[in-house]
Amino acid sequence: MTPTLAQDIRDAAALLATATDVTILGHVRPDADALGSALALGRALRQRGADVRVSFGEPDEAPETLRWLDEDGLLTHPDDLPDTEALLVCVDTPVPKRLGRLAGRVELAGAVLVIDHHATNTGYGTCNVVDETAEASAILVFRILDELGVELDEPIARGIYAGIVTDTSGFRRARPETHRMAARLLAAGVDPEAVVRRIVDERPFAWLPMLSSVLSEARLEPEAAQGRGFVHAVVRLAAARTVRAEEVESVIDVVRSVREAAVAAVLKQDPVTPGQWQVSLRSKGIDVSAVAAEFGGGGHRQAAGCTVAGSAEEVLAGLRDALERAPLL
Repeated sequence: MTPTLAQDIRDAAALLATATDVTILGHVRPDADALGSALALGRALRQRGADVRVSFGEPDEAPETLRWLDEDGLLTHPDDLPDTEALLVCVDTPVPKRLGRLAGRVELAGAVLVIDHHATNTGYGTCNVVDETAEASAILVFRILDELGVELDEPIARGIYAGIVTDTSGFRRARPETHRMAARLLAAGVDPEAVVRRIVDERPFAWLPMLSSVLSEARLEPEAAQGRGFVHAVVRLAAARTVRAEEVESVIDVVRSVREAAVAAVLKQDPVTPGQWQVSLRSKGIDVSAVAAEFGGGGHRQAAGCTVAGSAEEVLAGLRDALERAPLL
């Protein structure tokens, strides 16, 4: 940990130590890192006597696979949030835009704490704990809780573990320090098999025909992405209608396994605005955060996303062009 990051963590802990009313926000369509981190932090702050709410801009409900992490009923619909808050905490969110309809709360809050591990983070908080070398935002939340002197219980540990295990692809990209953190979480009572099974492994039967339909039209372009290979698939509304949002999100994990492609993309038709596509990008050697940034998105160098308007063919054409300009890793 750098001296600057250590000081940022101390500053964040000092801010949270005196907080009595806190709203914690994750990004739109929250994943296990955003929601697990927010709920773990929220539970710890509630145990310290603060009034705490956890929310996100869309969809209206948390993914079914993640709701069980909310041990304390902290999840709050955006319409039920107060007009402003003395302290707003934004977790795993590099820019206010990723808060969706809640982005305007950043300017209204008395203080804003940003906890994030994206390289594209703009430092929009009044206090920022940002470390792009951290494999998950949950790791930074863990460090802040340590600085606060919070004693881990199983629900807090479970939320942090959920963020780490998913953002490290099952610890395949975890550093030794992260494994040591995981050991502490297990010692606090986390059942690792249950967490992975409920969040990652279990799928409804409808997932199989959806996946079959989508993968039957997947395409590999060996010469694209600067000759490193580009594989892509499209999830249209008709295919997604029978499954939950988390099943649609999981398609990228299948597509990215193609050996012949350095870059994988999945285009998911937006259910609210069918003329837009939510794009997930994964890479094994090209900076896809730079590609996503060209379309107003962002993320990590090897995992990023954006939302693009147009036909699927137009979006894919734009991605091909951007990949030819993207920095190599």
